[in-house]
Amino acid sequence: MATILIVEDDALLLDALTGQLQQQQYSVCTASTVASAITVLQSHAVDGIILDLGLPGPDGMELLTWVRRQIAGLPVLILTARDGVDDRVRGLNAGADDYLTKPFNMQELQARLQAMLRRARQPAFTQPSTAAVSLPTALGPLMLDHTARTAALNGTPLDLTQREWELLELLVHRCGEVVTRDDVLAAWRAGPPEPGQTAAPLNSNALEVYVHRLRKKLDASPLSIRNIRGLGYMLNRP
Repeated sequence: MATILIVEDDALLLDALTGQLQQQQYSVCTASTVASAITVLQSHAVDGIILDLGLPGPDGMELLTWVRRQIAGLPVLILTARDGVDDRVRGLNAGADDYLTKPFNMQELQARLQAMLRRARQPAFTQPSTAAVSLPTALGPLMLDHTARTAALNGTPLDLTQREWELLELLVHRCGEVVTRDDVLAAWRAGPPEPGQTAAPLNSNALEVYVHRLRKKLDASPLSIRNIRGLGYMLNRP
């Protein structure tokens, strides 16, 4: 059972969110200020945060900054009335994993929360221990070495950039499932920038380019990356 911290100063909304998430079998902690949220985070293990920005006193951005400094990998979904593009960009650049504006649809919130928590459990989001050894993954003629971050097709090494490797690893990890564009972009943002590409924007246009490149490199195999219209991509099982 995942534990979610809801940070919201609107008592009615806080109560509604708490009830809805508990019905979905989440364990819920609540806070209405940055100070009380930090107290909860210092005394409880939580799996994710739903964060309002418009809090009394220090706002939600200050809590987000604190979380990224103290608990770097903890997923955060911003839920706020601030719907300007600049606000979204600022929130995502500060380290939020997702951004949803009020008023919102509860089913969409639950779907985004589930996706955020799922991404946080994926290999691209976890830092490997220096003592741990990840076993290679075989998928038909494709072999992935997660420790070396390399891939080979029919025994021939694939020349992959860092972003192409991260995309391929994510698709293989969820082979046969839809991987949304947001899943990929969030995985990329969680890692370091590509060498020499610090200014490259991480957006859907860039993703299309990487998918096209990766498709060409898999041409000689029975593996194919399908476009799932309006959703994202799926790697077909060989």
